[in-house]
Amino acid sequence: MKNIRLKMARVENDLSQEELANIVGVSRQTIGLIELGKYNPSLSLCVSICKALSKTLNDLFWEEE
Repeated sequence: MKNIRLKMARVENDLSQEELANIVGVSRQTIGLIELGKYNPSLSLCVSICKALSKTLNDLFWEEE
């Protein structure tokens, strides 16, 4: 399942995949794969992404029923 909310939050913060990746300490490819729903990030990575984008885990990663 694609993570549209992550991509929207990243764009709202005017960050490229590369810039967000540098902030949270992963590769640009990892951010791209998370956005495509092809990589399941660890909880610690999810928290780092949320902090970088000023969002909550629910905002970005909670799956709606």
